[in-house]
Amino acid sequence: MEAARGNPLALFEFGAAVSQAQHGVTRPVGPVLAQSRQIQALFASQIEQLPTRSRWLLVVLALDGSGDLRNLQSVARGEQFRDDLAVAQRARLVYVDGSTERVEFRHPLIRAAAVDLATDDERRRAHLALAALSEDDPDRQAWHRSEAAVGPDEQVAAQLEHAGQRRLRRGDAVGAVGALTRAARLSPAPVDRGRRLAKAAFIGADVTGELRDVSALLADADRTSAEHDGSLETAAAAAFLLLVGDGDVETAHGLLLGAIEHRAETRDTVDDALEEALHTLLRVCYFGGRAHLWEPLEQALEHLGENAPVEVALRAKAQGNPVESAADALPRLDAAISGLVNESDPTRIIRIATAGSFVDRLPGCRQALWRLVRDGRAGGAVSAAIGALILLGLDDFWTGQWDEAEAVSDEAAALCQTHGYTLYVPTARHVQALVAAVRGDDARARSLTDGILGWAAPRGMRSVQLGAWQARTLAALGRGDFADAYHEAIKITPPGVLESHNPWVLWSSLDLVEAAIRAGHRHEAAAHADALREAGIGALSSRLALVERGSAAIAALDAPSLTLFEETLAIPGIDRWPFDVARVHLAFGERLRRTNATRQSRLHLNEALQAFERLGAKPWSSRAANELRASGQIIHPTPQPHHEPLSPGERRIAELAASGLTNKEIGERLFLSHRTVSGHLHRIFPKLGITSRAALRDALGPLENQRES
Repeated sequence: MEAARGNPLALFEFGAAVSQAQHGVTRPVGPVLAQSRQIQALFASQIEQLPTRSRWLLVVLALDGSGDLRNLQSVARGEQFRDDLAVAQRARLVYVDGSTERVEFRHPLIRAAAVDLATDDERRRAHLALAALSEDDPDRQAWHRSEAAVGPDEQVAAQLEHAGQRRLRRGDAVGAVGALTRAARLSPAPVDRGRRLAKAAFIGADVTGELRDVSALLADADRTSAEHDGSLETAAAAAFLLLVGDGDVETAHGLLLGAIEHRAETRDTVDDALEEALHTLLRVCYFGGRAHLWEPLEQALEHLGENAPVEVALRAKAQGNPVESAADALPRLDAAISGLVNESDPTRIIRIATAGSFVDRLPGCRQALWRLVRDGRAGGAVSAAIGALILLGLDDFWTGQWDEAEAVSDEAAALCQTHGYTLYVPTARHVQALVAAVRGDDARARSLTDGILGWAAPRGMRSVQLGAWQARTLAALGRGDFADAYHEAIKITPPGVLESHNPWVLWSSLDLVEAAIRAGHRHEAAAHADALREAGIGALSSRLALVERGSAAIAALDAPSLTLFEETLAIPGIDRWPFDVARVHLAFGERLRRTNATRQSRLHLNEALQAFERLGAKPWSSRAANELRASGQIIHPTPQPHHEPLSPGERRIAELAASGLTNKEIGERLFLSHRTVSGHLHRIFPKLGITSRAALRDALGPLENQRES
């Protein structure tokens, strides 16, 4: 589109001219599109009539791309270049802006034709000349030198590899993969070629979202290098592919351990390859969710000591075992999150934000995460965008932004299905299951958690299972089925025990204590509250302080429990967590009513009722309302809002969504993007006075009746 500049014929011909191998991030098209003979004929005769020096200047101008007249002068090495350039001006092929000292082609197609008509030697000389001018821009110099190379060249390949790493740190993951694959093709030694292909594959899997290209790159790397020196890069990419594509925890874990142990035996230093392999092993350990998987990683970090990669060690504490070790990591984690405001590396943003998720640091990561989402929507790093959407959905859930949580999680799941990231589909569905649970949509919560458990259980993905049990616990608490809630909660961790390497206990402990006390397991509730206090989880965040003290208040059945409730609600910063605060108000109000402090109980029960109604937590609103009625307060029905009429287009989208179609399926049927469909549903829900897709069918029925009447 950019190169054709509105020319329909050019669009058609460019599409045909780009080779099949260039359809993907592993084969970049480059700055100048190839042209078919039909397009070339439009300008070939004009260019071919130019003197040789003028034609070569056009090649330099096209390959330089900056339009800087000084670059042409430096390459031409003399004043004659102005005469040579004037010939092209008179032919109306270029124009010069004397005030800015810039020269431009009159149309991008002329630029492409000039390069296409040049000989290989002319293009090579131009690239070499421009490389000499680019000493202050190593990335640009690396590209020019690679284009000038006539065969394998390790010096150029190494320069391109460094350029790829810099591009990745700036957030250009697609450019990084392109630079690394080009570096691989220029590598004289098979081991270096295989290593660079594997590194490109890892970035492709971890960031760009092109899993099909990743498989091809790995196959190429295996064919290229039979030596063991490149095995770590290949193992990291292969393990990541096994994890996100198939969910094969055990195979990925074993593959990485073997490669890491081999590297440790042959090298003393921690290089980029070892650091990436350790990050990948950490991810495998997390999703596996079992303590024994973490042991080799922790032993490796302990063995490395001060040489251990800082971010791997940070994630192992804050994400892997936060109950026991996050407190020590918080200063470094908070400093890292503060630095995200200027961070452009998508991988680093996701890793730091993920480390902060269990200790409630996601609010400080939102700005950086939204940058990744926008980049992914624009065709950039898709995998990073998926991770960002899921993390934003989690934060939206905890902070009470449930409509957005539903929308971003749905977008993440659609991207996962499109790009083959099977692992992250149940992770995105977990957020949707949480929202369905607290809103009282039990059928949807059950359907989502059935799907999550059905996928995760055979693969040994315990962390994924924990998320499903968390959602089921919340659904049971909402409907007042406390025995079922307790049964689901103890699947996450036994009462009175904060399992090692199980960060989910920080998300589910309040649920377990409430379920236990209401189901008659008083000793178990008290034991778990004591465990929370002894672990000191309240020091990790304001929400966890609320969980620690709130659990103690709920578990205590004597008079001091009232003081504990008051202390809980006085914790600074808890307004950020409206659902959990409302739950504490509800529990406090229930306790006060049972001690005949009716007037005081109504204050807290009304606080809870209003918060639950704002959130759309219908079963919890009903619980609060029932308690208020038991206190003697008359509850007036909440006035139903006037529903705005739907446009014909909105009605069609609503009907398709009510029939069970996903946003992607609706988009395909109506020729819309899934994001456009999501945006329409965002506007449709408030018009119908609903908060979830599951309520669409019932909401559309009455409206249909109104329209007919």
